[in-house]
Amino acid sequence: MPTIVVLAILAAIIMAMAQVWTEVQWFQHLDFTQVLVTEWVTRVILFLVGFAVMGGAVLLNLHLAYSRREIYPPTTPEERNLDRYRESVEPLRRLVMIGAPVVLGLFAGASVSSQWRPVLTWLNREQFGQVDPQFGLDIGFFVFTLPVIRSLVSFLMTVVFISAAAAVVTHYLYGGISLAPRQQRVSAAARIHLAVLAAIFSLLIAASYWLDRYSLLVGDAGRFAGASYTDISANLPAKAILAGIALVVAILFAITAFRGTWRLPVAGIALMILSAIVVGTAYPAVVQRFQVDPNAQEVERPFIQRNIDATLAAYKLDNVKAETYSATTEAEAGQLRADSQSTASIRLLDPNIVSPTFNQLQQNRQYYSFQDTLAVDRYEIDGESRDTVIAVRELNQNGLGQNQRTWVNDHTVYTHGFGAVAAYGNTLSADGRPAFFEQGIPSVGQLGDYEPRVYFGQNSPDYSIVGAPEGTDPWELDYPDDDAPNGQVNNTYTGDGGPSVGNIFNKVLYALKFGDMQLLFSDRVTEESQILFDRDPHDRVAKVAPYLTLDQRAYPAVVDMDDNPDTPKELVWIVDGYTTTNDYPYSARESLQEAVSDSLTTVNGVPTTVGAAPPEVNYIRNSVKAVVNAYDGEVTLYGWDEADPILKTWENVFPDQIQPVSEISGDLMSHMRYPEDLFKVQRELLSEYHVTDAASFYSGSNFWNIPADPTGTGDVAQPPFYLTLQMPGQENARFSLTSSFIPGGQTERNILTGFLAVDSETGNTPGEIREGYGQMRLLELPSDVTVPGPGQVQNNFNSNPTVSTELNLLRQGGSDVRLGNLLTLPVGGGLLYVQPVYVQSAAGTSYPLLQRVLVAFGDEIGFASTLDEALDQVFGGDSGAAAGDAGVQPETPPAEGEQPPSGTTEVPAAAQERLTQALAEAQQALADSNAALSSGDWAKYGEAQSRLSAAISDALAAEQEIAAAGGDAPATEAPADGQAPADGETPAA
Repeated sequence: MPTIVVLAILAAIIMAMAQVWTEVQWFQHLDFTQVLVTEWVTRVILFLVGFAVMGGAVLLNLHLAYSRREIYPPTTPEERNLDRYRESVEPLRRLVMIGAPVVLGLFAGASVSSQWRPVLTWLNREQFGQVDPQFGLDIGFFVFTLPVIRSLVSFLMTVVFISAAAAVVTHYLYGGISLAPRQQRVSAAARIHLAVLAAIFSLLIAASYWLDRYSLLVGDAGRFAGASYTDISANLPAKAILAGIALVVAILFAITAFRGTWRLPVAGIALMILSAIVVGTAYPAVVQRFQVDPNAQEVERPFIQRNIDATLAAYKLDNVKAETYSATTEAEAGQLRADSQSTASIRLLDPNIVSPTFNQLQQNRQYYSFQDTLAVDRYEIDGESRDTVIAVRELNQNGLGQNQRTWVNDHTVYTHGFGAVAAYGNTLSADGRPAFFEQGIPSVGQLGDYEPRVYFGQNSPDYSIVGAPEGTDPWELDYPDDDAPNGQVNNTYTGDGGPSVGNIFNKVLYALKFGDMQLLFSDRVTEESQILFDRDPHDRVAKVAPYLTLDQRAYPAVVDMDDNPDTPKELVWIVDGYTTTNDYPYSARESLQEAVSDSLTTVNGVPTTVGAAPPEVNYIRNSVKAVVNAYDGEVTLYGWDEADPILKTWENVFPDQIQPVSEISGDLMSHMRYPEDLFKVQRELLSEYHVTDAASFYSGSNFWNIPADPTGTGDVAQPPFYLTLQMPGQENARFSLTSSFIPGGQTERNILTGFLAVDSETGNTPGEIREGYGQMRLLELPSDVTVPGPGQVQNNFNSNPTVSTELNLLRQGGSDVRLGNLLTLPVGGGLLYVQPVYVQSAAGTSYPLLQRVLVAFGDEIGFASTLDEALDQVFGGDSGAAAGDAGVQPETPPAEGEQPPSGTTEVPAAAQERLTQALAEAQQALADSNAALSSGDWAKYGEAQSRLSAAISDALAAEQEIAAAGGDAPATEAPADGQAPADGETPAA
């Protein structure tokens, strides 16, 4: 038996080591050991404090109650029954009196240890430099101090209550309390003991009531956050009165301990309960019902204004540049001439649709893949900043065949992805493919020389074993190469990406951690081996910065981290981190999950989230930009909002862990951007808080909604879009994040009421954020101007006869039409809508190619093969500005003597032209057929059907020529010759 116990203890220690020591090694490797040590030490200290206070209090009170028991012979039936209970309990008494405090102490310690974050921030707190409007206290008191004091009071109340319960049971069991009908009594020892505990509990109640006064400011009054008129006029004095009564009751209990009468404290308790009902509940209800409700707009006005001011400050919305935008809906020739910067940068490549196209053209092998949603960035190409859709070619082991899924392959051969792929956002190849300026394996293009191997990404394996002894043939698959032996190039990892796993001790620990004994026996696990795990950028940042809430997106960038042109660039992931609180007085609460949900982050109606996030917040700052190296996993944290007091507080907790902005290189700075989740939260708040007058806010008549995504399903919000545009009043176009608003209310009227854009251009100066970054501009449309909203515009597109006819034609022969993101731009004195139209095969190999562009301005609609042509259709034949896609952007040519990258082909221009002409002729023939059918002219109908059949045949021939060259085009299918429609039926389009 002792041997089994010893073995069990050793097993438990080893299992704990497998989790604890491997974490220590992981943090040591990233040089963030201080974070782990600080958290664990704080947790241990708080656990011991909680354990000692709860366990010690219960043990003390059990001992006091037992040691002061009265010993006498039982004389009543009740006493005889208790004597039998005492005899049965006595053998277990010592175990109970020690075990109960220990068990309760363990639960209390675990609960207290979970409060390590608020305790650390309280101990290292910084001032906000702003005071609340009621008490004149610094906001930091509500954010850092009040939560800790409230938690402490609540914990002590629990301790006293449980201690009192234990004392009552012990006194009763040993005769100190008698409840016999004619012999009810409390011994002197029991009276003193319980009266003292009751006095302490009353003092804690008084403290709780007093703290409630401050908590009113971080509460929710229903229509608005913070203390209302009733709270300040009735609840605030009521809490003070109740605190005073509780203090008096505590004194009465103290008197009872020495005077021996329970009448006074019992009367005090009755008074406190009556006061709680009358003063704490009834009086505020009367004030609300008869004073506030009939005059709510007037009496609540100053408190609503407090809410508005606090909300704008807490969400950094107090510097929004709002202006009235009297948008025109009339389109005239040359109207866009002054907006050439915006129209030249309109993004046609939809990052949420083209991932299958990237996979088909740039995946290269089945074990690579790209994310479903790609990233939008900007790169300087030939001295010009170009909006870019960029993706990382990550490893996808699910693409391997089952016979390839061995332990050796999964963990030592297929270890990493390879390279980035980038395409221009506003120009495409002749057949609708993305125009890549970085592509292929090995990568060629405009991004320059960089380390392409992706060991850390969003689709990496759970763990990989990398590194091999010097002189050993490499066994990691680096990239496929038809000219290399066995059709592939192998590589040995030379970075420093993970802890060493070579010695037997580490092998055992990691084998237990991952539940994989192969680590113990594989010859590929050597002294030079490293183990890479926790490889997702979100996971790595969340572990080294547990105080941050992370943005859902991690986006890639190829950057020069030290602005040294002589060293290779690095492929990195950028993750935005937020500091948040839910204790900012008077600020409106917002659910993060609901606010950041849109059509891209909702699956089957359920919002998806990344990592842990607080349920609600009423203050948020984008305080940190985290950079994760895709090759070695290094995590660098940059303090982005260095004025944020919460960030300053955490920097006091973890000094030297966050780098200042001055350490950011110019190239890295140029790829920073305004984060999506923060913008979504802010636009959600601005749908109401663009109204800054308290009376108007109370009426709510000018509240807005965020429009539903017209290309999605269900009532899910339209996502914001990154694009380069020039807002009214701006001197130059800027990379921006944009969204629009429609009228609020239950009955949704889909007209535009507002347009919001935030300047996302950070500049490229090392260590300096460009002035103007983060500036929000809100265009408010007057109520007498009716501009179609996204929903109306989409409906206009879908119901337009020309558009619907051609879209139906594009759907011929097993092809699907996919509508891209509907972009909104304030140009030409009005609002311009642009939507790319993609076509893909409905079966087999399927990937979308851009074939048409839809444009709307007011009630005018353009639909053409290029954006330039569509704009000209809308604006009288000449929009006055070039969109830049009329001339096709060629893909990056291979270097001299180099073969084109796998998956790229030259599409015959003549065949593409014939296909376009054939589709146009087919469209006209179909329209003539429908017109003849409507008029009953069967001769013209037959002639039009013949032309339709001939046009589709020409289109099929052109498609075959394009397919033979490796291209793709929408398929067409001719109806059977001579087949007449049934009565009342329109020929199939």
